[in-house]
Order: sequence, then C-alpha cells, then structure tokens
Amino acid sequence: MRGLLFITHCTERYGYLEGAQKVLEGGCRQIQLRMKGANSGEVEKMATRLRELCGMYEAHLYINDYPLIAGRIDAYGLHVGKSDMEPQAARKIVGENCIIGGTANTFDDIQRLWKSGVDYIGLGPFRFTTTKTNLSPVLGLEGYRNILHSCRENGIHLPVLAIGGITRQDIPEVMDTGVSGIALSSTILQAKDPVEETGRIIEIIEKYQI
Repeated sequence: MRGLLFITHCTERYGYLEGAQKVLEGGCRQIQLRMKGANSGEVEKMATRLRELCGMYEAHLYINDYPLIAGRIDAYGLHVGKSDMEPQAARKIVGENCIIGGTANTFDDIQRLWKSGVDYIGLGPFRFTTTKTNLSPVLGLEGYRNILHSCRENGIHLPVLAIGGITRQDIPEVMDTGVSGIALSSTILQAKDPVEETGRIIEIIEKYQI
C-alpha cells in the first residue's frame, strides 16, 4: 500500500459513487468505501456498484469495517478500525488473498497490529478532522517522525499511510516523515475541480516515492 488512498465521503456536491468517480478520473487507483452510519444492506449495495466502477479503472477497492461484505464482493482489501473486529478474526472471513489494514494512533497500536498480521497501517490523525467521530489525539509531524522511528528501531516495516485532516499543502512535509502514502477524503471533494486536484496530489506524492 503506497501512494494515494481515497476514502469515500458524502458531501452536498457528491454522493459516495460520484466522489469516487472524480478521483478515479484524476488517476487515483486505491479507493476505500467508508459509510459510517449506514446499515449493512446499504453498504453492500454501494460496495457492489463501486466494485464495478473500480474495475473499469483497474483500481483496488477496500471496504471499511465489513469483512463479510468484503468477502462477498471479492474486494481487494479490508480496513478495520480500532473498535472493529480484530484482524485475525477478519482474516478468517476474507481469506489470505485480501489485504487487511488497521487504524493506529500510537506505536503500541502499530506493534499490536503488526503482531496480528495486518498488511498496512492507517496512522493518524495528522490534525483535527470533522469526517471522523471519537477522534484520537492528533499527531502532527513530530508524532509521525517519532512513531516511524520507533517502527524502524523495532524492525517493523509495514507500509504506513498518514490520515486525518491533511491538505495538499501538507503533503511534502508529511511524506518527509517517512510514511508510504496519504489517505484523503474532504480535501479532494472540497476542491473546485476534484479531478484536477487528485492529479496534483498524486504528482506531489510520487516525488517522494522511490
């Protein structure tokens, strides 16, 4: 898991599918379906439609929170939050071929997730964000540097994506901390032209990837 991950978000301008369409047109090839507050039937219906859309762009679809749905639609990946199902239990549902990521706020979180066999980490929040309730303490640049340093010292080499209130202007400094990529939602959908904004962001991120 590297580069840009777009996390779906419903706004006044765009629904889940319309927002994903914009970022796919802009070149993003990693989409996470996140529908907090929706029931499982609504999530599965949208996941099925989004799976088809991602297939048109040869993009990878990740499902947030719902391992059964991820398994049924043959999603590329599953993301589990700190209060969701444990990764080991989710793995039994989705199988060995599904990528599993986990949410972390501290090095201890990462260590626990690493031992549980996740494939990548979503580390945050970078700053306050209104797209997530029950927000963990914000990390800032120093928080990312310290946690990633601890990972290296302890031989943990999982891909780490920065998440939480990140804007295009923040990306160079955030990537400099050593993260593998950036997860974004609102900053793209609030742009005047989300397609163009996605392309700009991908171009910036790619400059920091070897």
